[in-house]
Amino acid sequence: MASASGSGLTRRRGAGTANTESNDENDNSRVSSPTPRKPTDDPRSPDTAYESGSNGHKIAFDPRDISESAERLKQPKLTLMEEVLLMGLKDKQGYLSFWNDNISYALRGCIVIELAFRGRISMQKDSGRKRFPLPDRVIEVVDETLTGEVLLDEALKMMKSSEKMSVSSWIDLMSGETWNLMKIGYQLKQVRERLAKGLVDKGILRTEKRNFLLFDMATHPVADGGAKDEIRRRVRAVLTSRTVVLPASPFLPDGIEFRYLRTVAMLCAAYAANVLENALVTLGHEARERAFAQVDELLAEYSQWPFGKRAGGNAAIGANLDQVIRDEVNQAKDKELQLEVVAACLNVFTRLDSLL
Repeated sequence: MASASGSGLTRRRGAGTANTESNDENDNSRVSSPTPRKPTDDPRSPDTAYESGSNGHKIAFDPRDISESAERLKQPKLTLMEEVLLMGLKDKQGYLSFWNDNISYALRGCIVIELAFRGRISMQKDSGRKRFPLPDRVIEVVDETLTGEVLLDEALKMMKSSEKMSVSSWIDLMSGETWNLMKIGYQLKQVRERLAKGLVDKGILRTEKRNFLLFDMATHPVADGGAKDEIRRRVRAVLTSRTVVLPASPFLPDGIEFRYLRTVAMLCAAYAANVLENALVTLGHEARERAFAQVDELLAEYSQWPFGKRAGGNAAIGANLDQVIRDEVNQAKDKELQLEVVAACLNVFTRLDSLL
């Protein structure tokens, strides 16, 4: 089992430095992912293509794409991918820093985690799977219902129509990290821009044009700072408090399933994406060091299945977190195969530096 404090992730310090997704976001010469089209026999089915469809719906997210039902009410306002992207975004400039080798891969991992949290995918129910490391275990679609989030629905349809593959294989393929030309079409393109446009649709960001010497680029400054402030508060609550309490908010209401585990997954993904530092800038040096040590521990504890606190782990911060998450898991015994997928993705994150 990979360990976060071993040969996995190195300590994140360069949150302000990020690479443009040169290997996928700006390379239009590659074959685009097989975007599912609207079935002719169901006019209500959402158009999940990046370009605005003839139905006039918004590009990246549109609440009309799913019914006003309990499904929407039980999901948080922002997906894990959006939270991670928002954490890395410069508030006023409206773009990510230009030297980040990890965020593209981490965002694809977040897509898999989000699908698992929403009950769309799970580990294949096969007792023999335990012979394989977590990232090498095969996942399958268990619920085809669309989510209304375009990237999630595109990934879900690909998983449904494809052969069954492992967690690490899907993250690799969606990231374009493959030499198999037969599978390059599984790459999800323009993920950052599509997530940003989704946040524009949700009223969190706005779109502006900015001139960068020889070219103009669309940027997405923060329009409503409430969402980012709430994310920062959650990050600091988990990484600096002895007793972790996550008050209800419009972005993470009471009643959302796996509230604490979702937050831990978001922290680990932000750490892997090299943007976590942006939520800790108000802390002093020693407090930041303790926070990074704590996220090291969290990544080690939740990148294994079943989840478990490591002997000798840091007990000074988040002393109640282990029990709170155990309670969340115990209340969802029928969803353990889905949570196993979450653990597998976090396990992939522990090895991210060696993969890129």
